Amino acid sequence: MRIGTGYDSHRFEEGRELVLGGVYIPDHAGLSGHSDGDAVAHAIIDAMLGAAAAGNVGSHFPSHDDEWKDADSMDLLARAAQILEAREYRVVNVDVAVICESPNIGPHAEAMRRRIGEVMRISSTSISIKGKSNDGMGWIGAGEGIAVHAVALIESRVGGASAEPV
Repeated sequence: MRIGTGYDSHRFEEGRELVLGGVYIPDHAGLSGHSDGDAVAHAIIDAMLGAAAAGNVGSHFPSHDDEWKDADSMDLLARAAQILEAREYRVVNVDVAVICESPNIGPHAEAMRRRIGEVMRISSTSISIKGKSNDGMGWIGAGEGIAVHAVALIESRVGGASAEPV
């Protein structure tokens, strides 16, 4: 078993759609970013890759590469899951905290869990998504953007302490 943590943050940007955990959230400014700005997906990717000691979202999908311009982060998440599979790991569970003043995450959490589970090919019951307020403090509290923390637990599918060859 291995654990990884992930973090991502983006500022709100008018004129972009807000997508979190692969779910479109209407009536809200989107997030800036080279891809679609899905901070939930990016934090999960970093947690998964970190647990496998396989780099991070930027090392696999660099923002200076036009291939990833406006990319659907669910595609990036699926590719990250394939990287873990190639290393003989599987995701056991993911826990995500979305920190923002708005939108309210609660009404969208179940749809995010289902979408992420579908993309990662794991049960949505293995995914936790929760919203937290920053109680008006700092740039998040001022409504300038969103921050996301994620933790992923992975396990080797081949038994033993490490799936990587020595």
